[in-house]
Amino acid sequence: MSLDDASTKPHERMQAALALDLEATGALIRERMASEHAPRIPEVTAHLVEAGGKRIRPMLTLAAARLCGYEGEDHRKLAATVEFIHTATLLHDDVVDESSKRRGRPTANLLWDNKSSVLVGDYLFARAFQLMVETQNLRVLDILSNAAATIAEGEVLQLTAAMNLATTEAIYLQVIRGKTAALFEAACEVGGIIAGQPDPVVSALARYGDGLGVAFQMADDLLDWGGASGEIGKNTGDDFRERKLTLPVIRAVAKADAIERAFWVRTIEKGDQQDGDLDQAMEILRRHGALEETRAEAYRHAAEARAALAEVPDHALTGMMSDLADYVVARLT
Repeated sequence: MSLDDASTKPHERMQAALALDLEATGALIRERMASEHAPRIPEVTAHLVEAGGKRIRPMLTLAAARLCGYEGEDHRKLAATVEFIHTATLLHDDVVDESSKRRGRPTANLLWDNKSSVLVGDYLFARAFQLMVETQNLRVLDILSNAAATIAEGEVLQLTAAMNLATTEAIYLQVIRGKTAALFEAACEVGGIIAGQPDPVVSALARYGDGLGVAFQMADDLLDWGGASGEIGKNTGDDFRERKLTLPVIRAVAKADAIERAFWVRTIEKGDQQDGDLDQAMEILRRHGALEETRAEAYRHAAEARAALAEVPDHALTGMMSDLADYVVARLT
């Protein structure tokens, strides 16, 4: 699948199919991110919300509800809720990671300050809870509030796992299920719930979201190493420089001999990185097949996402969601 061919981009087809819902959700987001007393709140929020993101997560909520036959308007409130939760976590993440760029633009914490980013993120979490309460659906509130807690838990776990060569694959999966897949899963699940679907359909939508989210994050982690080929490019190696333990490194560390382990201890645990270390790290990953193994894992989770859709109603949007699972890993070919 060529990512340059617009006809192969399922998120663009979904955007077209859900255009009215997305427009209404966008208007709701702009309305609810306003603040009568603190104009910095909409300034900071707009900087990130209007930065050109694909809005995959809220779009999944809208798609899940529509393919299940929902004809009301509460799915738009839930889509806005999902986008607010996501935006809040991005604001907080950029402070934690001391990031200076997001989606090719300066981060909010760089343009304003850390205090503004943290507090506006808190405001958006509060707005998210107001929106989900308005649906008067306790099950929806339970799922989205649990997702918000799981995201925070995943971020804290990542802090403790970073720079620690004892980090296992199980811990890595727990981290990415927390910080990424939890919101994908909840976004899909609440779409089915608001549409009044039976538990097997809701569960299938949740499994789709989980598989998609895990595949999405694994693909991102692999692309940071240049993809399955390990070709070094302009942005390759950010995770290495930040000493993050992602799946390719975890797999390589598990197979390391004494010399390789000493290299990982020096560069990851001790942070003593020198010229040529990124090339050496890449060579070790290639030698042990860690890049290709990560690619295979991403594809496996994408396949699990597609398989889950066999249990949801047959709809044009269902096909687009299946194609989306292919698309997030097609970047690795």
